Amino acid sequence: MSGESATVFVVDDDPSVRRGLDRLLRSAGYAVEVFESAKDFLARLPYRGTGCIILDVQMPGTTGPELQSKIGEKDVSLPVVFLTAHGDVSTSVAAMKRGAMDFLEKPVDDEVLLEVVRQAIARHAVTQAHERDRRRIEDRLATLSARERDVMLEVIQGKLNKQIGAALGITEKTVKVHRGRVMEKMGVGSVAELVHLCDTIGITTESPKADEGESIRQVS
Repeated sequence: MSGESATVFVVDDDPSVRRGLDRLLRSAGYAVEVFESAKDFLARLPYRGTGCIILDVQMPGTTGPELQSKIGEKDVSLPVVFLTAHGDVSTSVAAMKRGAMDFLEKPVDDEVLLEVVRQAIARHAVTQAHERDRRRIEDRLATLSARERDVMLEVIQGKLNKQIGAALGITEKTVKVHRGRVMEKMGVGSVAELVHLCDTIGITTESPKADEGESIRQVS
């Protein structure tokens, strides 16, 4: 992921810190947006591109950790890098548990910070790719009729057409028609591919035990 295609958001109430980080990050090829408060940054959202956030801990109003929680509630996937002169073990542990990329203390070596930013942006690019794949699969799934979805859920359990027909109360010929439409609409050429797509969006199967009924669970 090149710096030119990523934006680093700096949220810090110290003007000198904002200016210094702005110069450093731009010299590394990143687009930079700076904010003096959490409120200003939240007003900037949404952002659909690739990037990361460099976030101070102690700020007037909403603190850095509080902002981290807020963006998590908004389902913002931008990785957070904390940079602070007021760090402590409990704060850093809590931030990392909430998914922070790193917790750095001021003053920080330029090369160390740039490396962390590079890693954060690379991670965000991977996250975005997974999100795009998931949306594509969900869009395909939305094109299935209720009956086609029923058939699909039976197919990913590895059942034969005859077994599916018996389970759904339809003829084997009808199963074949629905099965073909499922494969076409989902854009796959094999049951293995179909299983993989379903697993990607959280639709999985549990193998039924002897003398027990079959179960399918949708993982949210």
